[in-house]
Amino acid sequence: MFLINKLAKLPRSQKLRKAAKLFGEAEHRIIQIGNLAAGEAEYLGKVADLLSGEESFSDAEAAALIKASQVLRDSMSGESKNSGNAAEEIRRILNTVYFLLLEETGRNQADWDFIEESGSLDASKRRPFPGIQVYLEDIRSPFNVGSMFRTAESFGAEKIWLSPFCADPKHKRAERTAMGCVDVIPWERFPSDPFCRQETPDYSETTEFSFSETQIFALETGGIPLRDFSFPASGILIAGSEELGVSPAALAAADASAGRVSIPTFGAKGSLNVSVAFGIVMQAWARQNSINHGDRGLGNRD
Repeated sequence: MFLINKLAKLPRSQKLRKAAKLFGEAEHRIIQIGNLAAGEAEYLGKVADLLSGEESFSDAEAAALIKASQVLRDSMSGESKNSGNAAEEIRRILNTVYFLLLEETGRNQADWDFIEESGSLDASKRRPFPGIQVYLEDIRSPFNVGSMFRTAESFGAEKIWLSPFCADPKHKRAERTAMGCVDVIPWERFPSDPFCRQETPDYSETTEFSFSETQIFALETGGIPLRDFSFPASGILIAGSEELGVSPAALAAADASAGRVSIPTFGAKGSLNVSVAFGIVMQAWARQNSINHGDRGLGNRD
């Protein structure tokens, strides 16, 4: 461990970065093994004590550091061992200090800074709704793709289709956000746009899009409000580009099939992040299918 007196002598920015790393690594260990190594809680408590004495922290930040020191000391003395939430309390305080120190160093928090306990997902426990599928069209952000994979898996999607230029679900940021869902929900990327007629190499024939016999609907503005939309019992939901929305060809296919669904908003912005909007619609579709299948809850499907 980095000696406390040596840590105290470091320049402030270096000291904060080093302390942030210490608390972040400790949180990882809590997740992996459920507790801290011998002496680590006491050591981190001393680090929190050291930092709390600095005048540069706000009252709220200093109070959080003092609380961290107290919680860590209690974990050593045994005062918190009778509580079933002791490990969670320690993890929460480590997380609080970690992000407090990140902010103090001027570093912007990114999605990869967050840690969630997921473990390996068991694909055999999935209970998807038959025929409920998703098409992600030109979603450029790996963060959004990962979030949408997690949402689709959670709300019972059977499969995810990707457009040729959709971000890679195996990208590090996508996998981090998907929390294991990329590995358990089937997905496939189209080599070309499935909604556009494609010329053959000899320019003599064309082929229809791949979803021609499937109910298709699009998440897009100008459609039927969510509360009034009639979701198909099975079909494909199209979610389009963050900047451009669903393409004209895909919209035409949706309008000729099950239509388009829109989410009414009431703020000045009037629009939502694509992964947020996708989650709202997927929950509504899953709820309708859950009712149709006679299930009271999404977690009780057989």
